[in-house]
Amino acid sequence: MAKNLTTRDKDYSRWYNDLVVQADLADNSGVRGCMVIKPHGYAIWEKIQAELDFRFKETGHVNAYFPLFIPKSYFSKEAAHVDGFAKECAVVTHYRLKNNPDGPGVIVDEDAKLEEELIVRPTSETIIWDSYRNWVQSYRDLPILVNQWANVVRWEMRTRLFLRTTEFLWQEGHTAHATEAEAVAEAVQMLHVYGDFVEEYMAIPVIRGVKSDNERFAGALETYCIEALMQDGKALQAGTSHFLGQNFAKAFDVKFQDKDGEVKHVWATSWGVSTRLMGALIMTHSDDHGLVLPPKLAPIQVVIVPIYRGEEELQAIDEVANALVADFKKMGIRVKYDHRDTYKPGWKFNEYELKGVPIRIAIGPKDLEKGTVEIARRDTLTKSYLPMEGLASEVSSMLDVIQVELFERAKAHRDANIHFVTTWEEFTAALDRGGFVSAHWDGSPETEDQIKDKTKATIRCIPLDNPLEEGQCILTGKPSTQRVLFARAY
Repeated sequence: MAKNLTTRDKDYSRWYNDLVVQADLADNSGVRGCMVIKPHGYAIWEKIQAELDFRFKETGHVNAYFPLFIPKSYFSKEAAHVDGFAKECAVVTHYRLKNNPDGPGVIVDEDAKLEEELIVRPTSETIIWDSYRNWVQSYRDLPILVNQWANVVRWEMRTRLFLRTTEFLWQEGHTAHATEAEAVAEAVQMLHVYGDFVEEYMAIPVIRGVKSDNERFAGALETYCIEALMQDGKALQAGTSHFLGQNFAKAFDVKFQDKDGEVKHVWATSWGVSTRLMGALIMTHSDDHGLVLPPKLAPIQVVIVPIYRGEEELQAIDEVANALVADFKKMGIRVKYDHRDTYKPGWKFNEYELKGVPIRIAIGPKDLEKGTVEIARRDTLTKSYLPMEGLASEVSSMLDVIQVELFERAKAHRDANIHFVTTWEEFTAALDRGGFVSAHWDGSPETEDQIKDKTKATIRCIPLDNPLEEGQCILTGKPSTQRVLFARAY
C-alpha cells in the first residue's frame, strides 16, 4: 500500500484530510458536507460508543430514541435555543415529489406542502421535553435519566470530515430532576464521565471547565466542557454537559407534585459527545506515517504477518501463528493473523502502519528456528525481538505501556503549550505560537467579542477550581479576579 500523505509541517489541514481518507476511516459522500464512515472508522466509533454506553449505564442512565423531525412550533418555544440554532437548521416543507411536466426529472409537488414545517433535529431538547411533559406528574417519576444514540443535522457552510459535518453521529443525554442541586450534580458528573473516558481510553489529556456566557450552549444556564489541544496548537471542544435550569421545563410545561403537594417545574440537563472525537483522536496522536491508535480503542490491537517463500514455509508459520492467536485471545487481546497471499508483507506493513494498529508481529522461517518474533510498535516506530514462549503476556504488558505513553506524550505537549501572559503583546505572540493562552479577562461579553474579532481566539473554558488571582484584563486593563484559557480552535 503506497502512502501519499502530506506532512504535518507542510500542510496540517491537508495532512488530516489525506489521513482520514487513506487510512480508510471516512470519505466524502454525494451530499455536500456529509460523510461516509467506512468500516475501519466505524469500528473505532463502535469502541468509543460501547465504552461510553457502559459508563452511562453504570451511572444509572438508560437508552431511548426520539424522532428525527421536530415540529417548528416546538423549536420556537425556547427563545435562546432557537436563536442559537436557527441558522443551522434544515427544514422540511413538502412530503413528496412529482414528475416534471416541462422535462425529465422530478419537482416538488406544491399540493403536498406540510401543514407545519419540520426541523431536522440539530439537537433534541425540544422534542424530548414535549415527551417528558407526559412522563412526569409526581416526584416519584423523577429523576429521568435518558440517553439517545442518534444522528443530527446542522447545516454547516465549511465542513471537514469528522470535525464538522452537516450530518454527524452522537449521543445526547437528557435528564430531569426534582431539585436544582440534583441537576447541577448530574451535569458535573457527566462532565467527569467524559473527561475520564477521553483520558483513560483515548489517551487525550483534557482541561475540564465551564464556558463563558458567549460560548454557552443555547438555552443553558451553565455549560461544562472538556477541552483538548491538538498537535497544531489549536484547541478542540471534546464534550459538553449543560445545566439547563428550568428553561425547557417552563417552555414545555413539565411540572411535578413534590412530597409536600406543591407543584413545581423540573430541573434539566443535557450532555453529548459526537464523532468529532474521531477527529480529536487523529489529531492528538497520529504522525506522517499514518494513524496512531491507543490500544484500548484499536479494533485490531495486534496483527501477525507471515514472511515466507512457498507453501511449506507458510504451513510451518501457520501452526505457530495460530497458536499465538489462541494465546492472545485468551488474554482478551484483539488479534488478526493476515496470511492473505494476494499482498506481499511490505504492502501489509504499510497498510497496518497507516491504519494505526498498535503492534505488528512478523514471523519468518528464521524466526521459527530461533523461537523469536519481530515486534514493531506503531507509536514509536521501533522494532525488537521477543521469544515466542510467554509472548501473549509480554504483548499484553506492551499494550498497557503504549496506552500510558501515548497519554503522557500528549500531556507533555499540552502542558508545554499553555502560555501565561499579562499583556496584549504577549497574548497575541502566544496565540501565534499556538496552544492555550492563560490570561486575565474583565468578564464582559463585549470584551470577549472584541478579542475574538481581533485575534480569532475564543475563551475555551474557565477551568474548574480556577484559583483566584488579581490582575488586569489583557485588552481593557480593567480589574480581573482570575485567568481564563483562550485559544484558536476547531
